[in-house]
Amino acid sequence: MINLFKVKAKQREISENANGKTPVKKQSAGELRLHKDISELNQPKTCSIAFPNGKDDLMNFEVTIRPDEGYYLGGTFVFTFQVSPVYPHEPPKVKCKTKVYHPNIDLEGNVCLNILREDWKPVLSINTLIYGLFHLFTQPNHEDPLNHDAAAVLRDNPKLFETNMKRAMAGGYVGQTSFPRCL
Repeated sequence: MINLFKVKAKQREISENANGKTPVKKQSAGELRLHKDISELNQPKTCSIAFPNGKDDLMNFEVTIRPDEGYYLGGTFVFTFQVSPVYPHEPPKVKCKTKVYHPNIDLEGNVCLNILREDWKPVLSINTLIYGLFHLFTQPNHEDPLNHDAAAVLRDNPKLFETNMKRAMAGGYVGQTSFPRCL
């Protein structure tokens, strides 16, 4: 019985190819939802989205954030998004490609944002994530850190945090860690 299904599927594929049609790759539910999310983007004007692998690979893209207020004003920060075929039932994997001195982003680019973890719900969208990332730059949160040193400085000495952050964004050192220029 199982072989019959394989034979019928193969016959259908041969017949489609014989009619001059190219086989159509079915999109996963995650791809369909992501396509909808991207078509409905209403991101801040200081954010942009790019598809480095071309428009055929919607599941992997980059978002660039250029904050226009707050500590990180004038910086440029790039995030990679890897979207699973089961999206929106699980959140995309998001990493910061730009090494940054930030309480909620560690030096490997991991991002601490509640809607990327325990508070993710399928009703959330890529647009929501972009706004969440933008918010991290306008109001960094020292209460839920990935970079504990940066969080402690922000909490205990905001002026020193600002000095460290500006030094890092200019391409300098904070402690023993060097940062690339992102201004």
